[in-house]
Amino acid sequence: MGEEQRRVDTVRRSASEIENNLIDAYADGRITRREFVRRGTVIGMSLPLLSFLAAACGGDDGAGTTAAAETGEVRRGGTLRTAIIGPSQTVDPLKVADEGGLAVLGQTGEYLTWSDEKLELQPRLAESWEPNDDGSVWTFRIRQGVTFHDGAALTAEDVATTLNTHADPDNGSPALSAFTGVLSKGAARAVDEATVEVRLEAPNGNFPYLVSSDNYNVIILPADHDYGSNYERSFNGTGPWKLDRFRQGNNVSYTKNPEYWDQERQPFADRSEIRFLDEEQARVLALQGGEVEVVSNFTATGGAGILTDPNVSVLEVKSVEHRQIHMRVDRPPFDDKNVRQALALTLDRQAIIEGLFEGKADLGNDHPFAPAFPSTDPDVPQREQDLDQARSLLAEAGSEDGLGAQLRTWDGVEIPDLAQLVQDFAQEVGIRIELNITDAGTYYGDAVFGKSPWLDSVLGITDYGHRGVPNVYLTAVYKSDGTWNAAHFKNPQADQLINEYMRALDIDSQRAAARQLQELLLDETPVIIPYFFTRLAATTGNVTGVEVTGMGHVDLTRAGFKA
Repeated sequence: MGEEQRRVDTVRRSASEIENNLIDAYADGRITRREFVRRGTVIGMSLPLLSFLAAACGGDDGAGTTAAAETGEVRRGGTLRTAIIGPSQTVDPLKVADEGGLAVLGQTGEYLTWSDEKLELQPRLAESWEPNDDGSVWTFRIRQGVTFHDGAALTAEDVATTLNTHADPDNGSPALSAFTGVLSKGAARAVDEATVEVRLEAPNGNFPYLVSSDNYNVIILPADHDYGSNYERSFNGTGPWKLDRFRQGNNVSYTKNPEYWDQERQPFADRSEIRFLDEEQARVLALQGGEVEVVSNFTATGGAGILTDPNVSVLEVKSVEHRQIHMRVDRPPFDDKNVRQALALTLDRQAIIEGLFEGKADLGNDHPFAPAFPSTDPDVPQREQDLDQARSLLAEAGSEDGLGAQLRTWDGVEIPDLAQLVQDFAQEVGIRIELNITDAGTYYGDAVFGKSPWLDSVLGITDYGHRGVPNVYLTAVYKSDGTWNAAHFKNPQADQLINEYMRALDIDSQRAAARQLQELLLDETPVIIPYFFTRLAATTGNVTGVEVTGMGHVDLTRAGFKA
């Protein structure tokens, strides 16, 4: 027996049943190396250990490296200038619900775990974590020796209080989209100075993602933090950047934090300035004109000049960000499954991807299991355009002479263009769609049933941001009592399968539930998902080490000017 095999055997003897099941799945070839690493990080296995096991079991080494780590020589000093979409509201951890706000939060604040651009979890304020046998209790070991910018030491009580604050429905945190039905107020408790135990409402195999940077509100703050105060005055946190000056609606500047706990992630640059430029063209021109070195987000059509600029480096991050075209299953004409399927069959998805994203997107298959998720079953057949079948289904529904509906949505990014394409494709089979495109505030309304064109419209297009796991989409959109169930879809079998998926701790069980859900949702078609698009960011050619995520975070800690 070789030394490497002896080390593997030693690891397996001390590993839990959940960890050994994962190792078996990889060794047997049932999951890929990338899926092995992703799932391993979720259940608390370290990246160095996963890297060793991946190599020992036949894969190459290097598991878990990120774009931020794969940098050339970087010189220290200087000021990095970044352009982002500005925060749409006051930057308050309890209320932020937009890309600009979360990008700002992530500069000074930190999370228990970080969901990187590969959907792998990295430890941040949690050194490690592990579930009990059924995933109903998760225990986090909290990093010691960490201080907030105001000098206070990080404690386990700070972590427990932060989680309980966001889990309290009375506080109205957007984090509830992930915590509802999973984490209740008071469920997190400090066992000792370095340990937090979280007892869930039901077993959940993906819980560490729900307290990661994907759930962007839950930056860890002191237990005595007043969430009613003006957070923008201090941006208190544990992160690598400290607030210098915040100018609402204009910019925010930082200096590097000399007391930052992770010496390997001390910023290379001395200062960071983030400028708020809401218009995409303004961000593109700022980069090309040398006013900024980093642009956190642009589209393939709006930033076409960047894609071919030899002086610019483009970062492409596989994202699961997408648009959902919901159809109310309790209202005509979409109360007939045949009509819903017919509309879905009119779309030429590849043509949409080429036209709207220059091909930089994955095909959607009318369920939230994106190709990037390791639990997605890739063998479920892809829905393709079939106008003859669409006409046949309409005839079966008694609508061979055509039917009409109003489509409501808002005027953001590529959404109006998608609405126009849906209208054009539908017309080919006699479905007449009237467009009603408003501003975002009008479309979303109060975001509750009875007071929101989004949730009350018969047909609508809604934008959904990136997540490292599909949990939020499943519980909020497809469960009978989902808070974002704009289709008013109520299916007991779907509810049961969603619960099975949530409880599953191993990849085989997750994928088994996922396949059944993929097939069920493809058949019922309460929602059409035509694509999952790639997030694009860019830097000037003299800058390296920038990491962006599908969620919209911008990590500048390892970024700097090339030596």
